[in-house]
Parts: sequence; structure tokens; C-alpha cells
Amino acid sequence: MEIQRIEAIIEAVLFASGDAISVERLCEIAEVDRDTMQSIIFRLSDAYNYQKRGIRIVQIGDKYQMATRGEFAEYVQKIIEPRKRNPISKATLEVLAIIAYKQPVTRSTCEHIRGVNSDNSFSRLLELGLIEETGRLDAPGRPALFATTDEFLRNFAITSVKELPALDEFIIEEIVNMSDIDK
Repeated sequence: MEIQRIEAIIEAVLFASGDAISVERLCEIAEVDRDTMQSIIFRLSDAYNYQKRGIRIVQIGDKYQMATRGEFAEYVQKIIEPRKRNPISKATLEVLAIIAYKQPVTRSTCEHIRGVNSDNSFSRLLELGLIEETGRLDAPGRPALFATTDEFLRNFAITSVKELPALDEFIIEEIVNMSDIDK
């Protein structure tokens, strides 16, 4: 299949989906191997960026999605009903930061680090789809493990949690020492 046809398929699928689609799924749809797909996606993405188009292809983990460029937000907002969201509280943001940097992590570890109950923050983050349960810790009571989601990456405009700013050594040492409660 010719490259232009595969590009058109990728554009159509990403546009119609609205959500991020994994590279593997795109390979299945277009019937090409992973290396070819990655190459074509990068080429398409570069073309959108070079031409300063109104849309772009964003990477979210191992998935891709079409999105509007931020510089056109004011125009897009003129036709879209704004979502009314309650802002995230400082406490909820603290829990989210702990999960993002320490994932997968148990609720009890977050509460130990913060020193207070975090039930409401966990409920809010789950409701917003910013975190999800990713398994169970092999320990008494088998507590749930939590990690961030693709929605977290999308909201913070990052491809991976590896792009989060580095914590200073003092904070990292403190978190590592406190994390011993999961072991």
C-alpha cells in the first residue's frame, strides 16, 4: 500500500475516533508493521507542525490522537459549550502528585506521605479519570495499586510520566523512605 494511502487512513481513523489509539491498533487497521506506522505518524506529525495546521497529532503514551492547536483555543471555544468543572483542590493535587511520581502506589502509602485521610481525593481523581486501579499489592489485605491514566497525560500535555519535572533529592529520599510501608 502506498504511503499517502496509509497517511489518509491514519488521519481518518484518528479524526473519527476522537480518542487516542494505540500504535498496535493502527497497525492492524492499516495492515502495516510497527516501524512503518511509527515512521508515517512522525512524518504526518511533522507535516502538520511545519504547515502550522489547526490540528496536530499528539502522542499519549504509546497512543496517538488528533487535537486542535492551543493557539486556536479562543476560536474553538466560540463553538463549543465550555465544560463546567470544579477545580481540583490542593489536597487532591497533592495525592495526584504522589501517585504520578510513585506509581503504582497504594492509598495507604499516599495517606502516610500526606499524614491525612485521602479518600475524597482518591474518589475525585477516579471520577475525573486521572487515576485508575492497576492491580493489587501482594501483601496482607491485598491493597489496590493506583497509577495515572492517559487522561492524566492528556490533561498535563505530556507524553509520559518520565516528562514530569525532577523532584529535588531531599523530597525523593523522603518519599523513598516512606514507601517502605508497602514492603
